[in-house]
Amino acid sequence: MRPHVAPPVSKAKLKLYGKLHQKKHRDAEALFMAEGLRTVSELLERLPDPDLLHALLFRQEEQNAEAFHSRYPGKVFVLTEKECARLSQTATPAGIFGVFCQQRLVPFEPEQILGSSLIVALDEVQDPGNVGTILRTAAWFGADAMICGPGCADRYNPKTVRSSAGSMYALPHYSVDSLSLEIQRLAAAGYSVAASSLDGQDFRDYGSWPGKVALVIGNEANGVSPAIQALAHRLVRIPHAGEKPRVESLNASVSAAILMERIAMP
Repeated sequence: MRPHVAPPVSKAKLKLYGKLHQKKHRDAEALFMAEGLRTVSELLERLPDPDLLHALLFRQEEQNAEAFHSRYPGKVFVLTEKECARLSQTATPAGIFGVFCQQRLVPFEPEQILGSSLIVALDEVQDPGNVGTILRTAAWFGADAMICGPGCADRYNPKTVRSSAGSMYALPHYSVDSLSLEIQRLAAAGYSVAASSLDGQDFRDYGSWPGKVALVIGNEANGVSPAIQALAHRLVRIPHAGEKPRVESLNASVSAAILMERIAMP
């Protein structure tokens, strides 16, 4: 059997995909790009609808291209080394790119979620790596959604996508213009709001957790804002070992993982 021969990417598509490094173009096209075999493969495995795949791009003579060409006919294209370098966000281009549609979300209705539930909300988490890592961790612990308030890193930033390691479709995630209003909406739907805070109570002191919890993770430097803390039912703190901390604080994604584990698996 003759191997499939993927066509070269057109100049128009290459120009379009190159623009996806900028948020305004990602939002305008409702697309995002992923790089690397692992990230692209995980996204394809969790793809809720085949139409969400826009294109797969492979460096010429890439050995993995054949298998993908047969699975996604008409959506696989080849790149030259120069074109790979143009699209890559890494020092050493992986030679494998996926262009995907942004997540299609119906309006999130917390009132319709029955039984236990965990929602993760981000309050000005600015590092894309943290946003992506928290998204993947939230998926691992079965969260029903992740909410990004104003000031958060773009969920489709290339570093966010890379840090999520293929988890962009693993759970609903969305941005809001007012995190305070969204937190109030969750509270009205029966969610207990817990916010991480250095002034909070040791999270281990809580022997049990409500069935529905909205966990708020704050900005890397300033933590959860006073306005959001004022809406919280619980302010929780992760204690340090020893009499004095050796570092100023925990990484935001590490804090989120510790608290999610306790809430989701008490």
